[in-house]
Amino acid sequence: MRMKSNIPVYESIAMDVAERIVNGEFAVGDKISGRTLLASQYNVSPETIRKAMGLLGQANVVAVSQGKEILVQSQEQAEEFIRHHLSMHSAYSLKQELEFLMEKKNEINNRFDEIIVQITRYTDRLRNLQPFNPVEVYVSENASAVGRSVAQLGLWQRTGATLIAIRRGMEVIISPGSGALLQAGDRLIVVGSGDILEKVNTVLQE
Repeated sequence: MRMKSNIPVYESIAMDVAERIVNGEFAVGDKISGRTLLASQYNVSPETIRKAMGLLGQANVVAVSQGKEILVQSQEQAEEFIRHHLSMHSAYSLKQELEFLMEKKNEINNRFDEIIVQITRYTDRLRNLQPFNPVEVYVSENASAVGRSVAQLGLWQRTGATLIAIRRGMEVIISPGSGALLQAGDRLIVVGSGDILEKVNTVLQE
């Protein structure tokens, strides 16, 4: 999935005309070519130009007469128009990115749940762990386990816990090997019986 820009054509044209005013191509008091000529310049319909000039007219950048004459009114308002719309589109882009990331996060969470189900069905080591209750253990920044490998911690030997995955940001590492190094912020997904959460936390802090 790719995020798409939804800026209307007429708004892009309004921004371009405002930039031309700011750059001095159109000076205050100048008459800009009529809608038909502008339409040919931008290769759009006169109606699209009408909408674009309407935006600039509302912002007091230009004045549009009923005779379709377009008069440049203010360079300062043109600058403000550009700032305002860039700000609006920056906020919109961030909203789009957030929605995209939330969608990906949901996809990852759904896939994670699917993998957990598969592990319970097909991993020999987990066949006798009934009921199967995965526990998520957070690795804090101050944990002594940061920078150490799974083998060095000896989770299985010391706690009886089976490490089935590591959640690292938006990444899920399934069945990490004994050489996998733990990082601050990791979330270890383990299974075991009894007070497995307390045991693993103790090992992480030692």
